[in-house]
Amino acid sequence: MSMAAIGGTARGGCNRQALTDEDKAGRDQFSAWAKSSGCTVSADEIGNLFARRAGSEPQAPAVLVGSHLDTQQTGGRFDGVYGVMAGLELVRTLNDHRISTRRPIELVSWTNEEGCRFAPAMLGSGVVSGAYDLNYAYERQDRQGRRLGDELRRIGYRGELPARPRPLRAAFEVHIEQGPILEAEHKTIGAVTGIQGAYWFDVILEGVAAHAGPTPMGMRRDPWRAATPIIDLAFELAEAQAPWGRATIGDLKVSPGSRNTVPERLAVSVDLRHPQREVLEAMVSAFKERVAALAANARIGARIEQVWHMPPTEFDPQLVELVARSARALGFSWQRMVSGAGHDSLHTAQFVPTAMIFVPCGAGLSHNEEETATPEDLAAGADVLLQAVLAVADD
Repeated sequence: MSMAAIGGTARGGCNRQALTDEDKAGRDQFSAWAKSSGCTVSADEIGNLFARRAGSEPQAPAVLVGSHLDTQQTGGRFDGVYGVMAGLELVRTLNDHRISTRRPIELVSWTNEEGCRFAPAMLGSGVVSGAYDLNYAYERQDRQGRRLGDELRRIGYRGELPARPRPLRAAFEVHIEQGPILEAEHKTIGAVTGIQGAYWFDVILEGVAAHAGPTPMGMRRDPWRAATPIIDLAFELAEAQAPWGRATIGDLKVSPGSRNTVPERLAVSVDLRHPQREVLEAMVSAFKERVAALAANARIGARIEQVWHMPPTEFDPQLVELVARSARALGFSWQRMVSGAGHDSLHTAQFVPTAMIFVPCGAGLSHNEEETATPEDLAAGADVLLQAVLAVADD
């Protein structure tokens, strides 16, 4: 709650967007807490913030724990920040009990996870994983034209460490679910097996503009005649792959956008998701094939532009089982599940064995100022994290 007060909103949420003054204040506070807990704090050249607790074998590959401190413009108090604070609590607990681990434990707060100020999302971890070039990241601009690299230097967190993988044994991220499954199933812990893949498309449909009154229906080349079955198609493809298939139509642009004019052009955004690569690719292939047929049947021009792709990511099976075993040993109800949202762990899984732990959030709400989680569930997630990290830190 102390961190939530930094950038706190009138409605009880948080606005601590990446590389703002509020983000600097949050980073400063976390750094101070970490240093008072005996950690050495540093930043890399993309601003990822690390707090290292030494192990008895300093050169042994460390165990990485963390998430992110930046928020959406109207974000909640737990998304991301819970994973960083749980890591800090883990370090404080080890200190309280005078427990030394063989491996170092390194806390991390990744830069620009949310992507609401600088696109794309998960940029800090993406640079380290090699998904994005460092200079590409520096050149990202916000709506006012301010460059990420300049803002990173302005707030004093453009560090010296190279933004590339270092020797690590494992990476853990604990997070609120951001969805309703755990709450609906009355489970406390989600042992996350991976992150579902996603494709973002813009479907561009082009017809002929015409007057709404004089033009007979059968003589029109109306993009809507193709758009409505295409939207139905997206939903059908997702529902055929229940329970994990997803389809979302999140944006629609109509041109010229007049009430009494048949549109000349429609742009329909389509988001297709599934955790299994082969299933997702089959959904996309079927979608593309049938869009072409539906457009031809309506005498409409059609093209599909790919906007973004997030490949399905599987987490390390041994670490996932360790999370499940820790939950069982502590007596918490739990289930295996897939993350519907992207997280920095998507990128860390490319260079270090990775696992995630989910806890419920109220009504599944996230990216929302009313985002909530109970102290009991948050403590349970931190307990499972502690046991899993201890097992790996001393293996």
